[in-house]
Amino acid sequence: MILTRPPLKCRELVEIVTDYLEGDLSRRDRRRFERHIAGCEGCTSYVEQMRLTKRLLGRIPEDSIPAEAREALLDAFRDWRSETG
Repeated sequence: MILTRPPLKCRELVEIVTDYLEGDLSRRDRRRFERHIAGCEGCTSYVEQMRLTKRLLGRIPEDSIPAEAREALLDAFRDWRSETG
């Protein structure tokens, strides 16, 4: 018996977009992701924005970020992660 997963919802896509862009999704989840963006204009735009953001931020040397700003970002993400479980 083959179990199929339900179609990906927009909210789920937002949660796994980084894994998608970094190639960390399973083959099945990648197919679900790609089926979703093929039919969802909003999520397609979001994925393209994230691709551009990742490409641009990848060019910023880590030592160019002030320590105070780096800590503020890390704190914000720690708080966000604890809130989302």
